Amino acid sequence: MKSELTQLAERIRYEMTDLERVHERIIEGLARAKRLADDYYLDSVALNLHGFYSGLERIFELIATILDDIAPQGKNWHQALLQQMTIELPNIRPAVISATVYEQLNEYRGFRHVVRNVYTFKFDPIRVEQLVVKASPLFVQVRNELLAFAQFLEQQADESA
Repeated sequence: MKSELTQLAERIRYEMTDLERVHERIIEGLARAKRLADDYYLDSVALNLHGFYSGLERIFELIATILDDIAPQGKNWHQALLQQMTIELPNIRPAVISATVYEQLNEYRGFRHVVRNVYTFKFDPIRVEQLVVKASPLFVQVRNELLAFAQFLEQQADESA
């Protein structure tokens, strides 16, 4: 039977594959929005930016629940969860993401809130484009950090077997 750590590592890798597709849709959506001057593609980009952050947040929730045994609650739980991922928990796990990634993801967390609470025709196209431009280097960085974390989980599973 696979250990919980191995299963979590596999889930992180699975989610990263889906997030890669979301990232590609973000880039292509903006290209189409610009090429066709079509605001409807901008709506798609915003929705995929929302999906990008939400996918990462799913991973963070799993880590908080399975490893940390502390899932943030309350009004600001999204912010607390993201912050929790920057903290090393001695004898449990290293920090999941760096402070740099935290700062960048915090922008996407805030934008996720906008997407959920504002009509699409009110999206700021300049803001959406700024987030898209930042998305590629951020995706590379967060993917590297999460895959390194998945590797850590597998090493822990091997050591405890």
